[in-house]
Amino acid sequence: MGLLSLLFQDPFSFVILAGVLVVSLTVHEFAHAWSADKLGDPTPRHQGRLTLNPLAHLDPLGSIALLVIGFGWGKPVQFDPYNLKEPVRDAALIALAGPAINLITALLLAIALPFLPAIGSIISLSIFYNVMLALFNLVPVAPLDGSKILLALLPRNIAYEYESFMQRYGTLVLVGLLMPWGGQSPISMLIRPIINVVLGGLLGLSGLIGA
Repeated sequence: MGLLSLLFQDPFSFVILAGVLVVSLTVHEFAHAWSADKLGDPTPRHQGRLTLNPLAHLDPLGSIALLVIGFGWGKPVQFDPYNLKEPVRDAALIALAGPAINLITALLLAIALPFLPAIGSIISLSIFYNVMLALFNLVPVAPLDGSKILLALLPRNIAYEYESFMQRYGTLVLVGLLMPWGGQSPISMLIRPIINVVLGGLLGLSGLIGA
């Protein structure tokens, strides 16, 4: 479920959740820009994406999706594959950087949780949304990060067909996965069990640290 239902019911919680989401998205997109820059492509730097300013990273449609259905994305980081030494491999590493930093953030927050009980609810929400953003973006459908990662793993002939299909129909497939059918979107049914497993592991670790 998205956040719009909270806006009038509990404005304070809405502000907190929106803030958590903005920070999580910003870190995610910054990681893409930073990794592209380190792999030799200055395009994100020239476009002002090598910053932690949220205004540089928020995507209007992705932000609306987050508010309405609870899943969304930031403004895609552009890079020039001709500036990369190994274009397919490096594109996959750039794509992986976003979900990876969200999972690392969630891990660090889980470790910190026992020591910061006063803001435990905010930390718990931050853990959830970082895990959610990571796993959502790993779904192998363009323009999500998972599509570039899968492209690097597929045999060349299959990768070509996959890339061609995603260039033509990826956005339509993603919209179909985001649409609620019978009250729940297919993408939610796909990743929610994985989110629960990851959250269970992180919160279990947090409990052991605090014991």
